Amino acid sequence: MCKATFMELCEELAPALWRRDTRKRAALSVGKHVAIAVWKLATPDCYWSVANHFGVGKSTVEAVLSQMCRAINHILLQRTVTLGNVCEIVDGFEAMGFPNCGGAIDGTHIPIWAPEHLVTEYINRKGYFSMVLQVLVDHQGRFTDINVGWLGKVHDARIFRNTGLYHKLQAGTFSPYEKITVGDVEIPIVILGDPAYPLMPWLMKPCTSNLDSSKERFNNRLSRCQMTVECVFGRSKARWRCLYGRLDLNDDNIPVVIAACCVLHNLCEAKGGKFPPGWTTEADGLASAYEQPDARGIRGVQQRAVCLREALWAHFDNKNP
Repeated sequence: MCKATFMELCEELAPALWRRDTRKRAALSVGKHVAIAVWKLATPDCYWSVANHFGVGKSTVEAVLSQMCRAINHILLQRTVTLGNVCEIVDGFEAMGFPNCGGAIDGTHIPIWAPEHLVTEYINRKGYFSMVLQVLVDHQGRFTDINVGWLGKVHDARIFRNTGLYHKLQAGTFSPYEKITVGDVEIPIVILGDPAYPLMPWLMKPCTSNLDSSKERFNNRLSRCQMTVECVFGRSKARWRCLYGRLDLNDDNIPVVIAACCVLHNLCEAKGGKFPPGWTTEADGLASAYEQPDARGIRGVQQRAVCLREALWAHFDNKNP
């Protein structure tokens, strides 16, 4: 985040973050308030580490983070995470090889600590506790729609069917006038997803069976555009590295913090914030360091299961039919 973006963020959030001095102590300035929260979001540092860095108490860091993220959601979310110019998005995906595309959709799991309630509902298919962030992105790698807060166990398709985006697409109000004709078929604005999503007249996903050359070309073009989402996840997590560890927050605060990171990602991208190539490598190393213990345990069990299965294969091969 460059200084100009930081100062603009302070100005936008000042009405919500400004506090009066009290008889006991001076209030934090808006600039320090924002700096503490941005530092916590951008690093995997614990609360004690951030508190020592800024010379404040641990509880102050917790309060500051919650206040700023809620202010971002209240003031900036609807203005920053928005569809924008549909024609530009369509032209951008057209240049990447897919016509009349209004965005690419996917979900990612944000690791969290084990919650106090409904623990098993938070365990995702990879074996660790998470909340799901489902997003729609444009050709420039910016979030145009987000949905966060679903438990890790919930399937992407179910999450999608319960979003406002789904209902807009189903009702034809997402972008009702942008249609093209291919052959004799009229094609509306479509979004692109992976095989986890349902095939709909406005949602295209890869072909998975009886692939011939035409289907493979279709898959290649769709994959080229749909990979935009993976790039966005990589860039946003590399910049806001709190998303790589396990968010040590109350259940109510986790979606607020994740949404704030999405807003800040869009701000940095729109303002041309620098993104050194080494950040991705550093973030990959951080992801390995914070590998969830449940996932490692499951892989160990699976490896033992493979050995058992191979032993049975050998046993059956040696037996007479």
